[in-house]
Amino acid sequence: MYDQLPLEGMPRRLYSCTPSRLNAWLDCRRRYRFAYLDRPQPSKGPAWAHNSVGASVHNALAGWWREPYERRTPLTAAVLLTNGWITEGFRDSEQSGRWLGRARDLVSGYVATLDPSDDPVGVERTVATRTKVIAVSGRIDRLDRRGDELVVVDYKTGRRPLTQDDARGSLALAVYAVAASAMMRTPCRSVELHHLPTGEIVEWRHTEESLGRHLRRAEEVAVEAAAADERYRELMSGGRATPGRRAPARRPPSGPSAPASGAAASGVSSSQGWPSAADVRRARDTQAGTDRPHVAPAEVPPELDELFPPNPGPLCSWCDFRRHCSEGRTAAPERQPWDGLAE
Repeated sequence: MYDQLPLEGMPRRLYSCTPSRLNAWLDCRRRYRFAYLDRPQPSKGPAWAHNSVGASVHNALAGWWREPYERRTPLTAAVLLTNGWITEGFRDSEQSGRWLGRARDLVSGYVATLDPSDDPVGVERTVATRTKVIAVSGRIDRLDRRGDELVVVDYKTGRRPLTQDDARGSLALAVYAVAASAMMRTPCRSVELHHLPTGEIVEWRHTEESLGRHLRRAEEVAVEAAAADERYRELMSGGRATPGRRAPARRPPSGPSAPASGAAASGVSSSQGWPSAADVRRARDTQAGTDRPHVAPAEVPPELDELFPPNPGPLCSWCDFRRHCSEGRTAAPERQPWDGLAE
């Protein structure tokens, strides 16, 4: 259905990826290396409060649709949110409690606009598709059926108002639409961003041509990343570099001198998106007082430093791996874990 890139020069093996991985390559190749290639993975910074809000809201909305019909009420949404509230990253318990109240209002107000009898096709549904170049998969917040078509729904809890360009230009949403259509054998061209803080729904209806463009773009990124991955493996297995070093175990620093942690691996500032499951697990470990060893990045030869250069800019303030990147620390100011909240 979609035109694919020619096979000349393509890796023999399909590049297995998620939209988050592709966006990480586009955003910053050094962060990509830290997140997907260095093993053990370099230590991340402390959890972000806005990630905690986003994860708590998403979990409550997913749980609400799993309740029996008669329990799908605004009160149930508020209870689910309260019971699943994640407290990591906030300045103190007072700030956490205040945001718990705001988040309760968000989810209860949002579900009040929904028809509880209109069951989605999927909630947190994993979809996947493949081309001659990539095998791509990802998880959709919600997949609706509207008439004879499917609609990809993505929840947003960030403070920035959304525009139609956010929906139109999202590589992830386009890939999800293609994958959902293939798996369900049902047309899926519409994608929606539901911005809970404003109640606004931003929609974009793709054409076959626009979906094809996004898919070809995903393939182009995959070809670049796959070649870099292969070179990384060649050099690292050839005895020219050593894996990441473990420093003595210590608790992550906190307070004014704590290094800032980063955006979720979605490729978009995590203040706009949903934190990954790994972010949530890391936050919960921090809350439980789990002590983890500090892991430095892998020692790599100069060629790999050139192949995976940093991309210094404003988003470096929010990077999970900021502590390991001198260029990023120079490019953007340090942030406190609660600075992403709309205070």
